[in-house]
This record gives sequence, structure tokens and C-alpha cells, in this order.
Amino acid sequence: MEIKRDKYLEDLKDRMHNGMIKVITGIRRSGKSYLIFTIFKEYLINEVVNEDHIIEMEFDKKENAKYRDPDALLDFVKKQIKDKDDYFVLLDEVQMLEDFEEALNSLLHIKNLDIYVTGSNSKFLSSDILTEFRGRGDEVHVYPLTFQEAMQNYKGDIYHGWAEYVTYGGLPLVWGMRTEQQKIKYLTDLFEKTYISDIIDHNGIEKMEELEALLNVLASAVGSLTNPTKIEATFKSVLKSRISRNTIVQYIEYLKDAFIINEANRYDVKGRKYIGTPLKYYYEDLGLRNARLRFRQVEETHLMENAVYNELLSRGYAVDVGVVETRKRNPEGKQE
Repeated sequence: MEIKRDKYLEDLKDRMHNGMIKVITGIRRSGKSYLIFTIFKEYLINEVVNEDHIIEMEFDKKENAKYRDPDALLDFVKKQIKDKDDYFVLLDEVQMLEDFEEALNSLLHIKNLDIYVTGSNSKFLSSDILTEFRGRGDEVHVYPLTFQEAMQNYKGDIYHGWAEYVTYGGLPLVWGMRTEQQKIKYLTDLFEKTYISDIIDHNGIEKMEELEALLNVLASAVGSLTNPTKIEATFKSVLKSRISRNTIVQYIEYLKDAFIINEANRYDVKGRKYIGTPLKYYYEDLGLRNARLRFRQVEETHLMENAVYNELLSRGYAVDVGVVETRKRNPEGKQE
């Protein structure tokens, strides 16, 4: 099943030859590798260069293990350069390359190379890769499929398609699965065995139960105003946990760094100013949010709000939660 992701292809085209390392970020399984090694590569071959001017390396393949040594990679790339024409370097799972910052900086000094990298695992999230190249890295963030993208190859009517989208989300592999059981198992296993493990390993978290409880609280609160203080109160009253507000704030940052959740601040539309807390948290993929709650809280209005929020982010908008304050008179005639 081929899904076109024209928006991201245009993003990459707009950044060609800009003198920076293009860092493709995004949640695991959102389609980062497919974007550069299938969609972008196909465009390059059809419209820009001959295939022998595309240098690619997937570091997670066993046969490429020797190129995880930076000297071996630099030697490999330089041997592919036969002339002064433009070459495109596509590197996947770049965190597996030893001292990758120095290696990529060396490649960046070769004038006719245009470099694109992606990668993400428990040791090095794609957000970390971008941080390492602050000022020299240009980010293209890949979101899970939007509703429009998911409908490209959908065989049913749009209403059934919407029901499936708000239930199972937009991870591309989900839309190639035929049964509900397959989708539920895939999303549940992916969350538990990959995403949570990544966050725990990456940040050295010891209180796994509290992290998982926080994920559940945030999943249940999608579309509702909340903040770390309110979440702390929930932990104390409902879960009988002594987790501190500071720990909750820290855990939320971990989840944001891993692209599991995003947050929207409150903005006073009339006063044209930010109000501060409370705010709203949204899951980057609805299927993962529902998997977190065992598909037991599928409230369409809240999920629609989450889907609209994700859609706007994928289009490049900055999204806040709008607040319009109103005044009215009480029964005594006093203004409230």
C-alpha cells in the first residue's frame, strides 16, 4: 500500500541545498524512513539526479555494521563522489553511527553534498539528534497520517473511515491491517514494548508505575483543561501516590521529547495575551492514546478535537487554546 505524503515531500524540496543537515524527526513508526528512502528518493531519481548520485546508508542493517565507524562511513561516502555535481546523502538510524556529530560535520564541509538524516531509539531520540545540530540542523517533523492521508486507499465510505481513524489513529502500518484484532494488538504492543521502553531506558526512569499512570491520566484528559498541579492532586486522591509536581513536570517533558504528547497553552483572544495554566495535552496519535486506555474511552468529541489539533500542527500552524472572557450580571444586578 502506497500512501502519498506530498506535504513532507514539498518540505524536503524546499530545503534542498540550503547548507544545513535536514533532520527528519517524528514518533516511532510515523513513516520517517519511508519518506526519505522511498518518496524523496523516487522524486530525486525522476526529477533531479541520476541514482548513482544518491548515497544511502541504513545503519540498522547487519550488513552495514562496519559503516557505524565514522572513518569507514566517510571513506565510503567519498569513494561514491565521482564528479563535482550534486550528491544526496540519505542516512537512517543515524544514532547508531559512532560520534555521528563529528562525522556529519565532516560531511557538511563537502560542498556538493546535501545531507538528510533520521533516527530514533531508546538511546537517542530524534529530538536529541536535532538538538545536537542546533543552528546547523533543519527539522522536518513527520506526523502520523492525517485523516485525508489515511483515506487515500480506504475502500469504505468516509463515515466508517472517520470512525476507524479516531479509533486506530494514523500510524501508516495500521492502515494496511485487515482486522480490528491486528490493529489493537499492534498498537498496544507498540506502546508497551517500544514507546514506554524507549522513554524508560532513555531517561533512566525507575518509577515505571507512576509513568504509566501519568500516561493514562493524560490520555483520559485529552480535550480537557489540566496542569501538573491538578494531575498531582489526582495522583494523591485517586491513586494514593506521593509523586511530586516536579516529577510530573519532568515526566511530561520526557513524553513531549519522545513525541508522544503535545501541549497547547491558553490564550486570551480579547486581551491578546497568554493566561498561563491550566492548558491542554493532546496525543500525537489517536490510536496510541486509545491503546493506552485499552480502547475503553473513545469519546468522539474529545478525539475530534485532538484530531483537529494534530491536523493543524501537521500543516505548520502553532496552536493555542483560545479563551474569550465574558461578563454578565447576577440576579442582584452586579457584574460578574
